Amino acid sequence: MTLLDLVLLPFYIGILYLIFRRWRKKIPNETLKKYHRQAFWVKIFASILFVIYYTYLTGGDSRGLYFKEGFNLYNQILLNFDNLKYVFDKGINIDPNILADPGNIGYFGSEANFMVVRITTILCFLTFGSYAVINLFFGCFALTGLWKMFLFFYEQRPSLHKAFAISVLFFPSVVFWSSGLLKDPLSIGSMGWLTYSLYQLLKGKRILKNAIILFLSVYMLAATKVYILLAYAPLLVLYLLLIKLKVVRITVFKYIVTLCIIVLSIFVFSKTYNSYDDDLDNYAVENLTSTLATNNEVYAAMAKGGKEGTDSNFKLGATFDGTFTGIIKVAPYAIVATFYRPFFWETNKISQLMAAFESIILLFFTLKFLLRAGPFRILKYILSDPLCIFCLLFGLVFGIFVGISTPNFGTLVRYKIPCMPFYSIALFLIQSKITEKAKKKKERQSQVQAIPAFVPANAI
Repeated sequence: MTLLDLVLLPFYIGILYLIFRRWRKKIPNETLKKYHRQAFWVKIFASILFVIYYTYLTGGDSRGLYFKEGFNLYNQILLNFDNLKYVFDKGINIDPNILADPGNIGYFGSEANFMVVRITTILCFLTFGSYAVINLFFGCFALTGLWKMFLFFYEQRPSLHKAFAISVLFFPSVVFWSSGLLKDPLSIGSMGWLTYSLYQLLKGKRILKNAIILFLSVYMLAATKVYILLAYAPLLVLYLLLIKLKVVRITVFKYIVTLCIIVLSIFVFSKTYNSYDDDLDNYAVENLTSTLATNNEVYAAMAKGGKEGTDSNFKLGATFDGTFTGIIKVAPYAIVATFYRPFFWETNKISQLMAAFESIILLFFTLKFLLRAGPFRILKYILSDPLCIFCLLFGLVFGIFVGISTPNFGTLVRYKIPCMPFYSIALFLIQSKITEKAKKKKERQSQVQAIPAFVPANAI
């Protein structure tokens, strides 16, 4: 870190602390206040580690693309105020001659990349161009969204507050990769705000405020990682509408309305997805399977060329042929790759070692539940709980596509963080069902043992 970073970092940490402390005073629950305070300091610590990691241990897009070009555009604006127009224009229209590296113009064909550069440029005016402080701002934005996501789950099941805090606020890879200058903090933070604002809207609370927040969070997700929005939003809307049906007492009517909601959700999703074809490009429906297959070929070609970072490439364990049938065939391998790999012997970087610890813990609990309750009983638990269905469905579907399309551990550990809290929550929900079942069984046995045996009168 530079001298500027070391001087400014404590000052801005103090400002952010005061902002979050004022927010915390409005939280009525002491338990929630404790989580809010702990999550803030964990995020600050993670942001500092992120800066150290990208400054001394690796290169990567954080410093080599986003900060490099954002800081350069900031300086270009100071030299010539007319360059401010590029902040509000599309990245592809920027003059290559003013870039720090004219070769980076190709990255700006993706508006998602330029959105991060755009935000970095704006933050440079607030932070005097300090890389460390900009990372703090990105990390704290992610924390605000993750906090809102935690509140959403807390309101569904207050008794599982500890499980939700672990899964959303303190999940190691989510904490670290949402703590610095990347697209990931913007996307996962926006997911949280989208979740809570939509939930509040359906409850009829602060309609105007939540509508504005919903619009901004959808815009940010669409601008950074639109495929997350299109995978997550339909399942969230479906879940929120289905829990609304709990108040309907007429069973037949409930099933009819549920079916209509599902059909309508599919229709709206397909229309929305088609409207984003240009933005999705390779991830549009007609290009999706071929893109997944091409990604694997690209990574293989990069490895043969000896490009930096390809030492983290891995074999999925099955060959993907570029068809939807092929997706089904390789889905189990993709799930294993996303949630249970890298194994310890596959790691060659600190970030991968952290992911390996997570993977072995997730694998341990998954196998523990399968052996304790059995697959059929677990399936019954899942189907009886709409929240578990929602979390597991998004976690597995997103995990499958990430696992198939990203045969590189260095990239996979970042790309999979949107689905990790949901998979973890699904495991905790299953655990609560198993524990509840065991508790009821124990109570029944205690009641049976407490009943005195009947002794015939003639036996005395």
